[in-house]
Amino acid sequence: MKPIISASELLSESVGPRPPVLLDVRWQLGGPPGLPEYEAGHIPGAVYVDLDTELAGPPGAGGRHPLPDMAVFGAAMRRAGVSADTPVVVYDGGLGWGAARAWWLLRWTGHTDVRVLDGGLAAWTGELSKETPRPRPGDFTPKPGARGLLDADGAAALARSGLLLDARAAERYRGDVEPIDPVGGHIPGAVSAPTTENVDEDGRFLAAEALAARFSALGAAEGTDVAVYCGSGVSGAHEVLALEIAGIPAALYAGSWSEWSADPGRPVAKGPDPR
Repeated sequence: MKPIISASELLSESVGPRPPVLLDVRWQLGGPPGLPEYEAGHIPGAVYVDLDTELAGPPGAGGRHPLPDMAVFGAAMRRAGVSADTPVVVYDGGLGWGAARAWWLLRWTGHTDVRVLDGGLAAWTGELSKETPRPRPGDFTPKPGARGLLDADGAAALARSGLLLDARAAERYRGDVEPIDPVGGHIPGAVSAPTTENVDEDGRFLAAEALAARFSALGAAEGTDVAVYCGSGVSGAHEVLALEIAGIPAALYAGSWSEWSADPGRPVAKGPDPR
């Protein structure tokens, strides 16, 4: 199954015999919160999920968006109507980062039928609703570990033995600027791969062939272990999704640069990608 779905496919499935559960995960780094946008209009039937409180734990030593408490995450999914056997489609405002975070968490915790709306709400041509749905509670119970997850030590090791991709903007990778975290630069051995280069001007993912060619040029050869990190594990999930489209399995370092840079004992590299 493809990990993304087009707006026309979603429209067709929504009126079919097995409509998917819809999750609205509109989110922007630094705000504003997505709930007011959701209340102003969303795809009919979609339930709002808050990234900061339901798809992440409180900021701390594990980074700005550490993994959520599984009880909190599971309760949010069941509230939205997610069951183990229900198809799920996730969307956000168009950037794709929030939707990808929800997609990755559901896949990591064992749900097998999750897709992201390609292009987000901006791609949707159907009607919008202001009604807040009250779906029948689902039965989904998270079972972590179904997909690859790295901690800081694992990311450092993979940067030496495989391919560790840095999904942040190139200027943050180089350490030219660092608007959020305490230290600029990147994990030694990581390769710069801004997630913005995985999509077209409309925010839709490039074709699988184009993505495969991009990652191959970055070093994703057959037999090479691949992982991704970003600032706090959100845009990195988007890059894992792009790799999935390309047919390349990849792990996520969820703590990402916000966790790595908070530890003064961890090395920091600066400058352009040496490749």
